[in-house]
Amino acid sequence: MGFLEVDSVVDREDRYILELKGISKFFPGLKALDRVDFNLRAGEIHAIVGENGAGKSTLIKIITGVYQPDEGDIFYEGNTVIFHNPTVANRYQIAAVYQQPASFPHLTVTENIFLGHPIIHPTTKKLMWKEMKEEAKRLLRSLGSDINPSVTMSSLSVAQQQIVEIAKALSVNARILIMDEPTASLTRRETEDLYNIARKLRNDGVSIILISHLFEDVYEIADRVTVLRDGKSMGTWNVNEIDEKDLIKAMVGREISQLFPKNKVSFGKELLRVEGLSRLGYFSDISFSLRAGEIVGFSGLVGSGRTEVAQSIFGIAPVDAGKILVEGKEVSIKNPMEAISYGIGYLPEDRLEQGLFLLLSINDNITISIIDQLTNRGWLNPPREHEISNKMLELLQIKAPGIFHPVSSLSGGNQQKVVVAKLLAARPKILIMDEPTKGVDVGAKAAIHQIMSDLVAEGLGIIMISSEMPEILGMSDNIIVMHEGRITGVFSRSEATQEKLMEAAVKVDRLTQVVS
Repeated sequence: MGFLEVDSVVDREDRYILELKGISKFFPGLKALDRVDFNLRAGEIHAIVGENGAGKSTLIKIITGVYQPDEGDIFYEGNTVIFHNPTVANRYQIAAVYQQPASFPHLTVTENIFLGHPIIHPTTKKLMWKEMKEEAKRLLRSLGSDINPSVTMSSLSVAQQQIVEIAKALSVNARILIMDEPTASLTRRETEDLYNIARKLRNDGVSIILISHLFEDVYEIADRVTVLRDGKSMGTWNVNEIDEKDLIKAMVGREISQLFPKNKVSFGKELLRVEGLSRLGYFSDISFSLRAGEIVGFSGLVGSGRTEVAQSIFGIAPVDAGKILVEGKEVSIKNPMEAISYGIGYLPEDRLEQGLFLLLSINDNITISIIDQLTNRGWLNPPREHEISNKMLELLQIKAPGIFHPVSSLSGGNQQKVVVAKLLAARPKILIMDEPTKGVDVGAKAAIHQIMSDLVAEGLGIIMISSEMPEILGMSDNIIVMHEGRITGVFSRSEATQEKLMEAAVKVDRLTQVVS
């Protein structure tokens, strides 16, 4: 495989395999990068952090040849280079692994690993499938994986697909590996496995650029961290020389004193009651209630059935048994439009696939759920439509040039706010939020948490599903823990601890309880 040999720690410290100096990138009406400096040592893990829209993605696209800088220079092992396109970057042994692996689901693992650079017989020019399968197996085993090279990619989990993508990078002797939000969709166990792979690659001399919103990733495996803010580099530190508080301040330009601004609210009337809700193969005997002013948090490991419960309440998937009562009246919700008519809003976990129309404007995305309320005899009322969109832009502090800007051009945190704006425009009484801050930076998290706190203060009830323990503990009034489709624990805010929630999340021998 031919990893880069690292002679000594001193040699590693003194040598940059990649260096960017004074990099600027302009787009119409936007300066995405402003004289950014960045360097990467041979055999290190260097994290890049910053708020959504700070310029991280643009910088990575310049390193991988997707964009070319308008100003500045790139040096590879001390020599000036220009990455005209991704193919050129690949020739310099630069590869990237993204949060959602860019694989071909119907091809085999072997075919994905060697796509674009197959092993060909020198004489017959035929594809050497046996050799490719053996090499794919060797690469996977070197990463501690027993994935079968003959299975299709669609049969693998996200974590396994990421391992295949890393194996693909190693198949071309990648010396620089970019890992973009690698743990965002992984379980705790899968995250630990990925950490071990990253450490092994570093020890073998591979240089890794880590992009992550999770401070745990940074402090667990990174050697250095560079902070970007508003397209500018704010500094580079050894990870062991900067604490989380100062890192946040460098990212957002201020101290985040309240990441979880949960205010004490007096609960009002019961808005929602679920009794014995069941869906064969997904969840069974789910019962709880939600009051005005209350946030009920759903915790549990990935696959515990939390999202499936939310989808059934919203009418996305049918239930086999149980009752749903809205404000004391039993209702039958067969589809999302019926759920909306009962005052239920749903923020899906996957905002790109399920929450947004990326090709449409901010205005169209916000008002699409209430379009019937903005028409009279088939005629749309644009002034009223624009009034609502502008109000939401101001209320949620969405950073955008205007409501007619395409939503695809926004940062992840602002896209998340647009989904929330779409829900609020429908004036719901009950809001289901599935991973409300997934994939957004710390500043956007604090802003979304503040929005949630303000909403319940106005009398809404919120069901929040989250895999982040601090978020569950920090924002919930009552917490329901699920495991394998059943409720295995119920805790009030005052009695909940991380240890209790984890115990309930991994055990099924606890008595089922009902929040009332």
